Amino acid sequence: MNPSQFDARDSALDAEVEAQLCAYNSAFDELGLRFRWDAHTLASLALIDGEEARIAAYIEVNHAHLLNAYSAGFLARAILERKNARYPACLTMRVEIAPHLSDVDPQSKTNSRREHMSYEIALPALAGV
Repeated sequence: MNPSQFDARDSALDAEVEAQLCAYNSAFDELGLRFRWDAHTLASLALIDGEEARIAAYIEVNHAHLLNAYSAGFLARAILERKNARYPACLTMRVEIAPHLSDVDPQSKTNSRREHMSYEIALPALAGV
């Protein structure tokens, strides 16, 4: 591959990662969940097979308090359903992609004041799920 092919592949991967992050974060917001994923989060979950399993593992490790009211499977399915309604494609996470994702500056992906503000307000807890 020549350098321009690497750049095109990296750009396509960056666009795919951004689309996935937007879909996941919109799903979290719609469900009233106060967490947000970035490229580092995707990279850290890369070795787990399947989107539902990745989501459940993330919840179990980072938001175990939610498991007092909901099962990890229920939450993962609800999130995945909302995510897929927005963007049904599954990001194929391979081990060689994870280092690329971990190089991304998480602050560079936050490009609007509205993104910060939407997670500071009180959100309903999984209404209508």
